[in-house]
Amino acid sequence: MKLTSRSVLRAVLVSTLVTATTGAAVLLATSANAGTTLGASAAESGRYFGTAVAAGRLGDSTYAGLLQREFDMVTAENEMKIDATEPNQNQFTYGNADRIVNLARSQGKRVRGHTLAWHSQQPGWMQNMSGSALRSAMLNHVTQVATYYRGKIYAWDVVNEAFQDGSSGARRDSNLQRTGNDWIEAAFRAARAADPGAKLCYNDYNTDDWTHAKTQAVYRLVQDFKQRGVPIDCVGLQSHFNSQSPVPGNYQTTLQNFANLGVDVQITELDIEGSGTAQAQNYERVVKACMAVTRCTGITVWGIRDTDSWRASGTPLLFDGSGNKKAAYTSTLNALNSGGPTVPTSTTTTTTPPTGPTTTTTTSVPGPGGCTASVSLNSWTGGFTATVKVTAGSSAINGWTVTLTLPSGSTVTNAWNADRSGNSGTIQWRNVSYNGRVAAGQSTEFGFQGNGVGTGMTPTCSAS
Repeated sequence: MKLTSRSVLRAVLVSTLVTATTGAAVLLATSANAGTTLGASAAESGRYFGTAVAAGRLGDSTYAGLLQREFDMVTAENEMKIDATEPNQNQFTYGNADRIVNLARSQGKRVRGHTLAWHSQQPGWMQNMSGSALRSAMLNHVTQVATYYRGKIYAWDVVNEAFQDGSSGARRDSNLQRTGNDWIEAAFRAARAADPGAKLCYNDYNTDDWTHAKTQAVYRLVQDFKQRGVPIDCVGLQSHFNSQSPVPGNYQTTLQNFANLGVDVQITELDIEGSGTAQAQNYERVVKACMAVTRCTGITVWGIRDTDSWRASGTPLLFDGSGNKKAAYTSTLNALNSGGPTVPTSTTTTTTPPTGPTTTTTTSVPGPGGCTASVSLNSWTGGFTATVKVTAGSSAINGWTVTLTLPSGSTVTNAWNADRSGNSGTIQWRNVSYNGRVAAGQSTEFGFQGNGVGTGMTPTCSAS
């Protein structure tokens, strides 16, 4: 049974920076690393091997050296969670998260973002909210944080731990769930609009055993999202194991069944309590299960040394407190080197507008200057998210202006990928510097979130 949350991820190129015994960074050919470190070994099959990182430990030379040498994906332990990034409403702070992101990128590592929407580790102001105000605040947080890190994050754990334990397969009763059953979908759509290039993942614990009701509930959620075109690219299994919650015999089956839905599967917060041969064998089982599933694209351990772990007394990681390799490290490295199917170099992201409970309205009106605009709407009680697609006509355009009128009483609370003339009534939206030029027949998108209702908007487009 597990108890707090962490992250999600996917394939990566191996870094060529390793740390020499003197602590200096030395540039080596990729082939020199092959098979000798966790990240390099995983990268041979197109996977990654990552770790959770705490900004406060980066000054520890042993910790920093192991991070640089062994891992090629990084997840912030707590620094990107809601209470850390938005301690007061609409006051965003990224200092410690930036330390981790900037260090990882400087070393050629990718970054998993953890997490955008979660019932836990909410700041006090959010804990005290409910209803449409909470829904809007949650979507604003998703939009602002994902936009801030746009282009720097490989994958986001968009929603974390939304299902309860036990045999019911029900959603967790949280303040977010009480805003409406579509809150998870709304968060994923907002994340896609804010950062179209990042992979979007659902992350949870106690979803390792295929027969468990919670696993089946998450499976049905992902299946439903894929069928309706809700943007989801990956599923994260936290995989915290101990004697009371051992590695299940059907673990590989679970990975494969999620992968069969057309999403990547990632082991996002792996740790296994124990020691010696038994612990080494359990790590080997988990890694080999991932290696056997083509779309199991990576593994992240939740910490570097045993003393860095959130459950240090169980000595659950691959290095001891002094940074020495344990038997579990060797078995993990051997399992990575044993080979398996290679991860595809690319995956297809589905962004088809939804059907079913979420209302989607699309209109398209030719504009006088060589472009058209259409709007797709995701609504809930008290609010909405709109995605506007601008499409060039038979010739390229160098700039565009979209005009639309909001229903009476509705207001824009935030927007992305466009400048606007106001927050209510008739609003003109203009391209920003990077999306004004659109090739003939091609499209670009911008979006906004609003309070009230968004139905009935009919956009017009003019181009320059």
